[in-house]
Amino acid sequence: MLLIDAGNSRIKWALAEGAGWLREGAIETADSAALQRAFAALPPPRKIIAANVAGNEVAQHIRAACAAWPCPIRFAAAVAEQCGVRSRYDQPARLGSDRWAALIAAWHRVHAACLVVNCGTATTVDALSAQGEFIGGLILPGVDMMRSSLNEGTAGLSAEAGAWREFPRNTADAVFSGAIQATAGAIRLQYRLLGADSALCLLSGGAANGVQPHLGLPLERVDNLVLQGLQIIGQEVFHL
Repeated sequence: MLLIDAGNSRIKWALAEGAGWLREGAIETADSAALQRAFAALPPPRKIIAANVAGNEVAQHIRAACAAWPCPIRFAAAVAEQCGVRSRYDQPARLGSDRWAALIAAWHRVHAACLVVNCGTATTVDALSAQGEFIGGLILPGVDMMRSSLNEGTAGLSAEAGAWREFPRNTADAVFSGAIQATAGAIRLQYRLLGADSALCLLSGGAANGVQPHLGLPLERVDNLVLQGLQIIGQEVFHL
C-alpha cells in the first residue's frame, strides 16, 4: 500500500507491506516532477491512500504521478468516528485529513490521553481524551510564518535568521525567540487544559527541533505520524 501525506511544504510518502515500510521519501510540494520520478522507481502498489491539504492542483499532481498504476487513489477525509477515534469537531468533515490521520496514529500508539502537535507551515495542537475522543485543537502560524509575517508587515525589522535567547538583545533574536515562545506557550497551555498530568505530547514537523527544548513536557518525537495514521485507515477501509 502506498501512503501519501501532501502538506503545504512537503509531500511525504511510504510504501507499506504488512506492518512495515519497504521504502519512504519526501519531496518539496512544488516539485511535481520529482514526485513522478520517485514513484516511477517503485513497484506497483495494490492500494493507494493519501492525505492532501495542499489543494486541488497538488491532488492532480499526485494522480498524474500514480497514473501508470491500475489501482485508484483514495483520498482520506475526516469522519465522525474511525479506527477507534471519535471526533467532537462541530463539523467532523471540515477537519484536515492530515490532522485526523495523526490523531488515529496517536491513539493506536498510546491508547491514552495525549496532545498531538505538528510544527510545520502551520502549527496544530490537537487533544485526545483518555477515551479516544478528539476534543478539539488549535491552529496557529508556524514559526517561520510568524517570522516572515513580522518581517514583511513591519518596517525596520531584521530579516536575519536570529537565535533563541531568554532576553533577546537584537531584533533578529527578538523575532525568532518570540515565535518560539508563542508556539511553546500555546502547546504548554493546551497541555494544562487537557488536565492529564501523565499525558504524552507527540511532536512532529519541520520546526519541531526548535520548539522541543522549550516545552518541558513528557514528549515523544514521531515524525511520520500522518503516514502511520494513513496506514491504519487504509487497513480498515481496504479490509487488509
